[in-house]
Amino acid sequence: MIRFAHTNLIAKNVEKLVDFYRTALGCQSIGETRDLSGEWLDDLTGIPSAHLFGEHLLLPGYGDLHPTLEIFSYDSVLGDASGLVNAAGFSHIAFEVDDVVETLARVLANGGSTVGKIVSSTYADGRTIQVVYAKDPEGNVIELQSWSFGAAKEAGL
Repeated sequence: MIRFAHTNLIAKNVEKLVDFYRTALGCQSIGETRDLSGEWLDDLTGIPSAHLFGEHLLLPGYGDLHPTLEIFSYDSVLGDASGLVNAAGFSHIAFEVDDVVETLARVLANGGSTVGKIVSSTYADGRTIQVVYAKDPEGNVIELQSWSFGAAKEAGL
């Protein structure tokens, strides 16, 4: 069996980033906090005297069998990744939302920022996406997307 479990985000300030993802994007605390250290963690991470702490947040739209966003930190966090949408490696985390404009407003009100403009594009199958790239307070890229179908398709015609 293979099943997606979580995505990890290393934060400079765990409490601030957990609060942002809960408040701006509807992630939920589920009581899965961690405060880890020991030889096994040193061996796993390759970091002597590693100390890892943070919280798993339930991603919106999932029940008990859930993937989580794991927001952790270390006693010592290295510098930023590039934060550019075209950088090699993991680029962003995406959230499907009902209203891109309203969700972006919550992101901005909670310390986030924008990368580009809100755009819409219609695919050949009639689906239209409204989408924007934004950043959380620590500069990690977030995609906010909303899908709709042509009026005829939505009406069942």
